[in-house]
Amino acid sequence: MAGRERMKLTDAAVSRLRPREREYTVWDTRVAGLGVRVRPSGGRSYVLLLDIGGRTKRVSLGPVGVKSLDEVRRECHARRANPEPEEKPVPARQVPLFRDFVAGAWKEAHFDGYKPSTQKTARYQLSGQLLPTFGAKPLNRLGEAGIKRWFDRHSRTAPSNANHCLACLRQILNFAVACGYIESNPANGIECNRRPKLTRFLSREELRRLYAALDAETGKGNMQPADIIRLLLLTGCRKSEIVNLSWSEVREEGLALMDAKTGPRTVPLGSRARAILDRQPRSESPFVFPSPLDPVRPRDSDLPFWYRVRREAGIEDVRLHDLRHTMASHAVMNGVPVPVVSRLLGHSNVQMTLRYAHLADRDIEAAAERVGQAMAQVMGLSLQMHPLDTPNGGSSG
Repeated sequence: MAGRERMKLTDAAVSRLRPREREYTVWDTRVAGLGVRVRPSGGRSYVLLLDIGGRTKRVSLGPVGVKSLDEVRRECHARRANPEPEEKPVPARQVPLFRDFVAGAWKEAHFDGYKPSTQKTARYQLSGQLLPTFGAKPLNRLGEAGIKRWFDRHSRTAPSNANHCLACLRQILNFAVACGYIESNPANGIECNRRPKLTRFLSREELRRLYAALDAETGKGNMQPADIIRLLLLTGCRKSEIVNLSWSEVREEGLALMDAKTGPRTVPLGSRARAILDRQPRSESPFVFPSPLDPVRPRDSDLPFWYRVRREAGIEDVRLHDLRHTMASHAVMNGVPVPVVSRLLGHSNVQMTLRYAHLADRDIEAAAERVGQAMAQVMGLSLQMHPLDTPNGGSSG
């Protein structure tokens, strides 16, 4: 087992194993030869290395979630005692209904390991679309044509949500494949709706107008929602990370976000962001921005205040999430390296941040023009074109 990934396998530890770009296996430290194979699709299954006739053979013990880990370990010992059992006909397995599979094996193997925010999203997708549409059907009766009809119908009114629901359905059916209930995933051949590239970010002039509108609203007694928007701009955080921010996450070194999209992360704070947090009134509420109607809950995440502010600032096409793009874009244009911006945004992959890299081109071009003008003045050429720089190389026709 030297050089192989090993850990003490428990039901909780197995549920936390996540797919990677390539298939990998984690081996148990308690039972030699017992491992969990994790496929890129998300399917996980138990495997056992057996010595049969002097040769090592890898034997599958079935998908994770069908048997408990204790049952798998007992099967390991039985297999070692009798590595070549007599072949017996295997009775046909009853294929469960989609809703029963989701509530049973899939929930235990996947859903229970999700973060609370991810569980909330999955629960919304299941209750709103997937269970009403497919819940009463056996897994092997879900065909590509039926899934395509549902996807096209839902896409007419909510194309983005249809994409997210399709991704959830694919993940569930990939696990059904790993469990042996279906041979292939009928949702894999369906293409997602194309989404427009969202590259909107605020210019310096638009930022000045936005800050002026926020200052005006603060003067009207709307400091709390205005400060939420200011923090979104200054930190690059996602809306939910600021709206749901608790005092326990505000630390000396920055914001220690416990339920960020890509996992726990620390967001450093500049002096202006720190000043905004310092002026928030402390109360018995655990939240930095509590609801004015119920202090034990955070403020409403819809922030209708934003629609009024962006109208006053003349930026009605800007979404709240575009403030995150704005922070990243201006960081790049001010010379902050892309890997540093990636860390600031909490991206799991620097490739996600590279969309902002081209935004520095305009500043590079402007810098080249300024350098050219300065050099021309040093050489006493002012801004006049040198004869050798003319299209005809100085000839007069």
